[in-house]
Amino acid sequence: MDAIKNISRRTFLKASAFVAGGLVIAFAIPQAKRFMSKTAAQSENNTFEPNAFLHIGNDDTITVLLAHSEMGQSIWTTLPMLIAEELDVELASITVRHAPAAPVYAHTAYGLQITGGSTTTWSEFDRYRQAGAMSRILLVQAAANKAGVEPASCRTENGKVIAGDKTYTYGELADDAAGLEAPAEVVLKNPQEWKIIGKATKRLDATEKINGSAIFGQDIHFDGLKTAMVARSPYFGGKVKSFDDSAARKIPGVVKVVQVPTGIAVIADHYWAAKQGRDALKIEWNAGANASLDSTRMFDSFRQMASKKGAVASSAGNVDSAFADASKTIEVEYTMPYLAHSPMEPLNCTVKMSKDSCDIWTGTQMPGVDQATAAAILGLKPEQVNIHTPFLGGGFGRRANPASDFVAEAAHVAKAAGIAVKTVWTREDDVKGGYYRPMFLHQVKIGIDAAGNPVAWQQTCVGQSIMAGTPFEAFMIKDGVDATSVEGVADSPYIKQTPHHLVDLHSPKIDIPVLWWRSVGHSQNAFVMESLVDELADAAGKDSLEYRRNLLKDHPRHLAVLNLAAEKAGWGGTLPKGIARGIAVHESFGSFVAQVAEVSVVNGAVKVHRVVCAIDCGLVVNPESLAAQMESGIAFGLGAALSGEITLKDGQIAQSNFNDYQVLRMSQMPKVEVHMLQSTAKMGGAGEPGVPPIAPAVTNAIFAATGKRIRTLPIGNQLA
Repeated sequence: MDAIKNISRRTFLKASAFVAGGLVIAFAIPQAKRFMSKTAAQSENNTFEPNAFLHIGNDDTITVLLAHSEMGQSIWTTLPMLIAEELDVELASITVRHAPAAPVYAHTAYGLQITGGSTTTWSEFDRYRQAGAMSRILLVQAAANKAGVEPASCRTENGKVIAGDKTYTYGELADDAAGLEAPAEVVLKNPQEWKIIGKATKRLDATEKINGSAIFGQDIHFDGLKTAMVARSPYFGGKVKSFDDSAARKIPGVVKVVQVPTGIAVIADHYWAAKQGRDALKIEWNAGANASLDSTRMFDSFRQMASKKGAVASSAGNVDSAFADASKTIEVEYTMPYLAHSPMEPLNCTVKMSKDSCDIWTGTQMPGVDQATAAAILGLKPEQVNIHTPFLGGGFGRRANPASDFVAEAAHVAKAAGIAVKTVWTREDDVKGGYYRPMFLHQVKIGIDAAGNPVAWQQTCVGQSIMAGTPFEAFMIKDGVDATSVEGVADSPYIKQTPHHLVDLHSPKIDIPVLWWRSVGHSQNAFVMESLVDELADAAGKDSLEYRRNLLKDHPRHLAVLNLAAEKAGWGGTLPKGIARGIAVHESFGSFVAQVAEVSVVNGAVKVHRVVCAIDCGLVVNPESLAAQMESGIAFGLGAALSGEITLKDGQIAQSNFNDYQVLRMSQMPKVEVHMLQSTAKMGGAGEPGVPPIAPAVTNAIFAATGKRIRTLPIGNQLA
């Protein structure tokens, strides 16, 4: 409990201008829990600095400040639920705000301020509950002092302390509680006492998002603010050779045209003038070394790499001799394309500079990194840059860019213009702008014995590293292997229990910026692995469910969700004519998810009618949010599986908008049923684990319906 302290308002105000009276409970990060080396989250002399807090005002307001960003995953509700439980208040009485960017808000595991990896709830579960419990103890002590009774005789209820025959609101006690010494230990409620945790709870941000009052980055406006759009090279790494802005400057509303490192920025009174001005620019580009990039030729080069030994990710036994003894061998190739994130809200960033400070408004998953990047560009110290985080209109990893590309660009634009500017991206900018999920190729050879069990497994993976060149490289890339490139493969239970196996990796250097994409490497690797297991079941002449049950008999959490999904889907039961089932199970981010898809194929068109999903993520804090995340992940992954594809031709991205980079349409959304397994295992994530199983569940169903094996995504018109 030395991670939580009650600090004075004077100390806290050094870190935040938000608090104005009342009781502040702050948190410190135990240094040993961080993955990364020393950060500014703890000072050299080990003095306490807050990095998240609960504030109870003497006006009875209760405010929780989130060190993570709300981008649709419902932490705006889940984290306050933890505090409300221990504080004995109604959840509706809590106000929630995003934290500012500051080192003291660093992630407990990663050591920097970030929202990602499906980590928010498990990383904050203890300290947010402890904050509520600590506050309650101090408020009870303050009430006992006022009433002249023992704290043990007091009780709390709905934001009040009942002390003898007197009742005090938390607001009435806040100032007195703030002056008390915090106890060294607090006792948290037993799960049997929980009234909020584990109960289906409506989102706290639902009303404002429904009525339109919620503020996103695109909604930021103030007097004097201008809008900018940047003309960027159509070639990755391309540079401006020359430009003529005379026509752009004649567009009504255009106020400036400036050159920045990423291209030419047109600054105007409003969006439409900025867009028209950008369209009117005449730019000659130096395409650079990437003018001939072509997806087809890139895959050909991947195949050449796969023919050679790569960096070893996992190995056991002797695969060469084991293949000689196998009863049957399959050799297959799987390929997956680049994918854009396509959040509903395109990228945007507002920058307002003054003489010795700067304010930035942007939907970001990494505010601390963005703050440092902007400070370096503007010649300021990081603490002079104030990052304001509104709601994020989707992120999926795109707004957690270690390069801070969209924030850096906006800072350059504002610096060059010398005025407050909101730099806005169009959908076309987003689709063509890079930082994609990398394209990958897997070449696989598997030998099975007479019983159909794998005895030899060789798998070569080829694709760009997303960790190279980032702050995560030092501990995510070992011996040439980016762990995210092979996650779900190198550690797959199917491979690990195969006595002779070899997984190796090639990470080609290509000048196309790549980034984590919702569920990261699992998003493509689950498709490969669960498709391969279906291929093995077919080769062994066995039912795909029974085959998995046999391979996973020593993996109880995999097996439990697999059985639950199959049971709820009615696996083996009668289906309407023309509909077939497919199944997949995968572990990612500490959670285990199985999905059964019911699919029909008519005249080459794939229709997914129903998806039954089972998840074990350990303790479920909010079942309603968990179900929503599974539904969201299924929609996200299904859209990519059906039609998601970024391709290059003559160095340029072929896709432009939702007409040719399609996300899932409402008419394509299947009925989804979510079933949850409660367990006492370590808590896992929810935002990402729903994505990986859906593609293989669907393609396995396609095989059951048509006999056609899908080994290349997207499915597209392969069945026509």
